[in-house]
Amino acid sequence: MEAQPNDMSLAQDLLDRMAHNGADFTLVFRLLCDAAGGPEGDTGVRMLFADSGAFNEWAARWRHRLAQEGGERTERRSAMRAANPAFIPRNHLVEEAIIAAVNDGDFSAFERLLSVVSVPYEDQPAFGRYADPPRPDQVVHETFCGT
Repeated sequence: MEAQPNDMSLAQDLLDRMAHNGADFTLVFRLLCDAAGGPEGDTGVRMLFADSGAFNEWAARWRHRLAQEGGERTERRSAMRAANPAFIPRNHLVEEAIIAAVNDGDFSAFERLLSVVSVPYEDQPAFGRYADPPRPDQVVHETFCGT
Protein backbone atom coordinates (compact mmCIF):
# COMPACT_ATOMS: atom_id res chain seq x y z
CA MET A 1 0.00 0.00 0.00
CA GLU A 2 1.41 3.34 -1.02
CA ALA A 3 0.87 6.25 1.38
CA GLN A 4 -1.46 9.02 0.23
CA PRO A 5 -1.66 12.60 1.59
CA ASN A 6 -4.89 12.03 3.55
CA ASP A 7 -3.92 8.68 5.12
CA MET A 8 -2.72 10.20 8.39
CA SER A 9 -5.89 12.23 8.85
CA LEU A 10 -8.00 9.15 8.09
CA ALA A 11 -6.09 7.18 10.73
CA GLN A 12 -6.29 10.01 13.27
CA ASP A 13 -10.01 10.33 12.67
CA LEU A 14 -10.47 6.65 13.48
CA LEU A 15 -8.45 7.01 16.70
CA ASP A 16 -10.51 10.05 17.70
CA ARG A 17 -13.78 8.23 17.01
CA MET A 18 -12.56 5.24 19.00
CA ALA A 19 -11.70 7.46 21.97
CA HIS A 20 -15.04 9.28 21.87
CA ASN A 21 -16.97 6.00 21.59
CA GLY A 22 -15.12 3.86 24.12
CA ALA A 23 -14.02 1.41 21.44
CA ASP A 24 -11.28 -1.01 22.46
CA PHE A 25 -8.07 -0.38 20.48
CA THR A 26 -7.01 -4.01 20.08
CA LEU A 27 -10.46 -5.29 19.16
CA VAL A 28 -11.14 -2.51 16.67
CA PHE A 29 -7.97 -3.18 14.73
CA ARG A 30 -8.40 -6.95 14.84
CA LEU A 31 -12.01 -6.75 13.67
CA LEU A 32 -11.08 -4.27 10.94
CA CYS A 33 -9.26 -7.22 9.41
CA ASP A 34 -12.64 -8.84 8.74
CA ALA A 35 -14.09 -5.52 7.57
CA ALA A 36 -11.26 -5.29 5.05
CA GLY A 37 -12.87 -8.26 3.32
CA GLY A 38 -15.96 -6.17 2.59
CA PRO A 39 -18.85 -4.34 4.25
CA GLU A 40 -20.34 -7.66 5.38
CA GLY A 41 -17.49 -7.81 7.91
CA ASP A 42 -18.37 -4.46 9.54
CA THR A 43 -20.78 -5.78 12.18
CA GLY A 44 -18.19 -6.74 14.77
CA VAL A 45 -16.34 -3.44 14.58
CA ARG A 46 -19.51 -1.38 14.49
CA MET A 47 -20.70 -2.98 17.74
CA LEU A 48 -17.60 -1.67 19.56
CA PHE A 49 -18.66 1.95 19.04
CA ALA A 50 -21.20 3.56 21.38
CA ASP A 51 -22.45 5.46 18.32
CA SER A 52 -22.39 3.04 15.39
CA GLY A 53 -22.83 5.98 13.02
CA ALA A 54 -19.36 7.19 14.01
CA PHE A 55 -17.90 3.98 12.64
CA ASN A 56 -20.13 3.96 9.56
CA GLU A 57 -19.04 7.47 8.55
CA TRP A 58 -15.37 6.60 8.93
CA ALA A 59 -15.76 3.21 7.22
CA ALA A 60 -17.24 4.81 4.11
CA ARG A 61 -14.12 6.97 3.73
CA TRP A 62 -11.86 4.01 4.51
CA ARG A 63 -13.52 1.86 1.85
CA HIS A 64 -13.08 4.66 -0.68
CA ARG A 65 -9.36 4.73 0.21
CA LEU A 66 -9.11 0.94 -0.09
CA ALA A 67 -10.76 1.07 -3.52
CA GLN A 68 -8.12 3.58 -4.67
CA GLU A 69 -5.40 1.17 -3.63
CA GLY A 70 -6.92 -1.86 -5.28
CA GLY A 71 -5.67 -5.34 -4.49
CA GLU A 72 -7.33 -8.53 -3.40
CA ARG A 73 -9.56 -8.39 -0.33
CA THR A 74 -8.32 -11.75 0.96
CA GLU A 75 -4.68 -10.65 0.69
CA ARG A 76 -5.45 -7.39 2.51
CA ARG A 77 -7.32 -9.25 5.25
CA SER A 78 -4.43 -11.70 5.70
CA ALA A 79 -1.84 -8.92 5.84
CA MET A 80 -3.90 -7.03 8.42
CA ARG A 81 -4.40 -10.17 10.56
CA ALA A 82 -0.63 -10.69 10.57
CA ALA A 83 -0.15 -7.18 12.01
CA ASN A 84 -3.09 -6.93 14.46
CA PRO A 85 -3.11 -9.38 17.36
CA ALA A 86 -6.29 -10.94 18.67
CA PHE A 87 -4.74 -11.41 22.10
CA ILE A 88 -2.64 -9.15 24.26
CA PRO A 89 -1.70 -9.47 27.96
CA ARG A 90 -4.53 -7.30 29.25
CA ASN A 91 -3.91 -5.84 32.71
CA HIS A 92 -6.98 -7.42 34.32
CA LEU A 93 -5.89 -10.88 33.15
CA VAL A 94 -2.31 -10.33 34.27
CA GLU A 95 -3.54 -9.19 37.67
CA GLU A 96 -5.85 -12.21 37.91
CA ALA A 97 -2.87 -14.50 37.24
CA ILE A 98 -0.63 -12.67 39.72
CA ILE A 99 -3.23 -12.76 42.49
CA ALA A 100 -3.82 -16.50 42.00
CA ALA A 101 -0.07 -17.16 42.06
CA VAL A 102 0.70 -14.93 45.06
CA ASN A 103 -2.34 -15.73 47.19
CA ASP A 104 -2.89 -19.39 46.34
CA GLY A 105 0.35 -20.59 44.76
CA ASP A 106 -1.78 -21.41 41.68
CA PHE A 107 0.09 -20.73 38.46
CA SER A 108 -2.55 -22.20 36.12
CA ALA A 109 -4.04 -18.78 35.24
CA PHE A 110 -0.55 -17.51 34.40
CA GLU A 111 0.20 -20.60 32.29
CA ARG A 112 -3.07 -20.24 30.34
CA LEU A 113 -2.48 -16.53 29.75
CA LEU A 114 1.08 -17.19 28.61
CA SER A 115 -0.13 -19.94 26.28
CA VAL A 116 -2.76 -17.67 24.69
CA VAL A 117 -0.55 -14.60 24.23
CA SER A 118 2.30 -16.73 22.86
CA VAL A 119 0.33 -17.05 19.62
CA PRO A 120 -1.46 -13.68 19.55
CA TYR A 121 -2.33 -13.63 15.85
CA GLU A 122 -4.07 -17.00 15.76
CA ASP A 123 -7.78 -17.39 16.33
CA GLN A 124 -8.30 -19.31 19.54
CA PRO A 125 -12.08 -19.63 20.00
CA ALA A 126 -11.71 -21.60 23.24
CA PHE A 127 -9.96 -18.58 24.79
CA GLY A 128 -12.30 -15.83 23.62
CA ARG A 129 -12.47 -14.22 27.07
CA TYR A 130 -8.76 -13.40 26.78
CA ALA A 131 -9.58 -11.04 23.90
CA ASP A 132 -12.26 -9.17 25.82
CA PRO A 133 -11.56 -5.79 27.39
CA PRO A 134 -12.17 -5.55 31.13
CA ARG A 135 -15.63 -4.98 32.52
CA PRO A 136 -15.87 -1.81 34.63
CA ASP A 137 -15.32 -3.84 37.81
CA GLN A 138 -12.16 -5.41 36.31
CA VAL A 139 -10.35 -2.22 35.31
CA VAL A 140 -6.88 -2.18 36.83
CA HIS A 141 -5.92 1.29 38.00
CA GLU A 142 -2.45 0.42 39.27
CA THR A 143 -0.38 -2.54 38.18
CA PHE A 144 2.28 -4.36 40.16
CA CYS A 145 4.98 -2.56 38.17
CA GLY A 146 3.44 0.79 39.06
CA THR A 147 2.15 1.80 35.61
